[in-house]
Amino acid sequence: MATGAAGAVEMRGALMRLRRETGLDVAFGGLVEPGRGQVRISELTGTTTAALDALAVSSGNGLGGKAAALVRPCAVTDYSSSRRISHEYDAAVAAEGLRSVLAVPVVVRRRVRGVLYGALRSARPLGDRTLSAAVQAARDVEQSLVVRDEACGLLAAARAPGPDGAARAPDADGATRERLREAHGALRALAPRVADPVLRAELLAVCETLATAPGPLSAAAPRVRLTPRELDVLACVAAGTTNAAAGHRLGLRAETVKAYLRSAMRKLGAHTRLEAVVAARRAGLLP
Repeated sequence: MATGAAGAVEMRGALMRLRRETGLDVAFGGLVEPGRGQVRISELTGTTTAALDALAVSSGNGLGGKAAALVRPCAVTDYSSSRRISHEYDAAVAAEGLRSVLAVPVVVRRRVRGVLYGALRSARPLGDRTLSAAVQAARDVEQSLVVRDEACGLLAAARAPGPDGAARAPDADGATRERLREAHGALRALAPRVADPVLRAELLAVCETLATAPGPLSAAAPRVRLTPRELDVLACVAAGTTNAAAGHRLGLRAETVKAYLRSAMRKLGAHTRLEAVVAARRAGLLP
């Protein structure tokens, strides 16, 4: 899946939240096109024309290009008359009737990955509250992109062939199986945090493949059905995390983690955390 297309899901959600929280007339944004260095506006909410749709913004040009070049938020009270920015995109901005505009760069690992904009159709100061909300929206997109990058890296590692070009044999040795278990736990923890449903489904499919890979105990094991969250918690427990650490990793309270774990243990007929992990591995639910 192309990162730009997938990342648009996170951008769209952040822009909708920004408008809802601030009352901005318009919010729009896009990610940097790979290999081109331009931000392509792909997500818009509140617009009444197509003037801004698919607009390519170069670093340094206009308000968004300035925010990208300086790697910091920028704002103007009256876009068309501002002397603080260049005016390559005045026609598109005027066609949409925008006056006060802010732009916040989306930065991941010190690299600008996109720009998020908010705007009013009247020339009045946007205020600290609006700017703070826009910065938070950009941070949400950044976090989503970090999660996506991690997930794609884990997917690539899980699919990587062995030295001879053949698929890896997860049961070849203890070290390989331990790496497989670590990858499985990381993928299960990441999947619930991925907003894009296609990538999330892909992550979970790889988790299932890793969990059901041939192993010394899985062939004769009885089949047990656990919920996705019960599996998430067990994957964390298998990695040695505490309930509190598992909760932090999964975005759950420690008490909720404990409840999922108790439910999983009951289904597996286990009396301890270790017994639950062993039983889940025998059932082919964990690698």
